[in-house]
Parts: sequence; C-alpha cells; structure tokens
Amino acid sequence: MIPPILEVQSLRIQRDGTPILKEVSWRVDPGQNWVVLGPNGCGKTSLLAALTGYLMPTAGEIDLLGQRFGQADWRELRTRIGIVSSSIRQLMADSEPALESVASGKYAMIDFWGRPTRADRKRALEILARIECSHLAERPWAVLSQGERQRILIGRALMSDPRLLILDEPCAGLDPVAREHFLQFLRRLAATPDAPALILVTHHVEEIVDCFTHALLMRAGSIIASGPANRCLTTRLLSQTLGETVRLTKREGRYALTVPDVGPSQRVV
Repeated sequence: MIPPILEVQSLRIQRDGTPILKEVSWRVDPGQNWVVLGPNGCGKTSLLAALTGYLMPTAGEIDLLGQRFGQADWRELRTRIGIVSSSIRQLMADSEPALESVASGKYAMIDFWGRPTRADRKRALEILARIECSHLAERPWAVLSQGERQRILIGRALMSDPRLLILDEPCAGLDPVAREHFLQFLRRLAATPDAPALILVTHHVEEIVDCFTHALLMRAGSIIASGPANRCLTTRLLSQTLGETVRLTKREGRYALTVPDVGPSQRVV
C-alpha cells in the first residue's frame, strides 16, 4: 500500500488549561488535494503549526511523509513541505529579484544573500516557467502585484521539490480579478505532472476550485467533517461549522455562500 502523505491521529493541543485542538484525526493520501475551512479561532493555525513542528502537541501522533513526529528530524522534514502564507510575504526584501526569491526556497532563506549558483538559477528559471512567471525573473519584489507575489512564493516553495504544499489564506489581499486569476493558476498547477499535494486553508467557499478533492471542516478545535468535498461541503455541515444558518450553493463547479436574515434564536450552535 502507498503510505499517506500526512496522517494525524488523536492530536490534542492544550495550553494553560485551555484546549486548542481536541482529538483531531486526519489523513491525506497521494492524489488528494484538501481545503481546510473554518471560522477564526477554530484551530486551523495551530494545526498547521503542529504539522510543521512549530507547536508541540500535548498528545497524539503526526506522521508526515512516512516519518513520525518526535522520531525524525523535523527540521529536515520541513524542507519537503512548501508553505505559502502572509507571514512570509511580509518578510521578503523589496529589492530582491523574483528569480532570487524563488532560488532562496532551496535554502529556506528569506532576503537571499550571496548569488545563486548556476544550477540554482537554472532550476529557478524552470520553476518561473512552471508558475507562468518567466517574464518576472529580474523584477524586484517591491513592484510585483499581490497576485504575482503569491505565485513567486509558490515558486519559492517548489524550489525544494515538496511533496506537500500548504497555502495559508493565499487569496488574502487580492482584488476579485487577481483572486480569480490566482485560482485558475492553482487549477493548472494541480494538473501538472508531479504536482505536490495541496492543502488550502481559507475562510471562503468561493475559493474552493474543482482541483480540491477533499475538505476538512473545523470548529472550536474539533473536526465537524472530513472526507470527499462533495460529501462535506453541504449547507447543513457548513452551518454547523460556522455556527450560523447559511445556504451553500454550487454552480458551474464553484461554491457560493449566502446568509439568510434570521433572528438570533435560529442560529446554529
């Protein structure tokens, strides 16, 4: 049997007596792309921090790419996980050309110092072509659009050939047109040979395009639903996840969310 890319079993995180994650179990198999959906404070950030070794679990097990947390060098394992988040975007050097930003991913280095080797430049140029940004190779970070920056950060993550690519609210700050261009790009990326497994963390169902096969719904540190997207993304489960009566619709492969005007007594708890 092909081992899972990620398997979390009975994961629990507690700090100062307050439960943050409660008995979370989750499995990502090869060929699956997941969306993680939930309101603020539901535990999404803590779950990602635990997966990448930045937050120590209170109990439970994490297996990543066949290695178990606590029994493997998580610093080395992190190099096989690509992460795109706003926290990285804010640290990039304004004067750094896009090619060097991509090349820096090989060394997990922000504000790349020195010069990329010939091999690094060749690889970075290949990745720029893959993310449809060859024309940006010498353009500095400061003058890139938000959508271009997100693609460059994905290129940076791909520099280390990750098996797993985590996209933590990648559409934050994008205008509607830039968001649609970025989501179309994600679909094309997911369809490329040897594409990494994708995990998209978001608040917005509108960002779930059809390359995402599975969904994990979270609320208050617990899993509401986990599995194929067509089973988990329903009006009932999303209302339970968000704690509000909502209506989920799907048209031409895209989801939309509406919130009926109801009194407080009809809200989901």
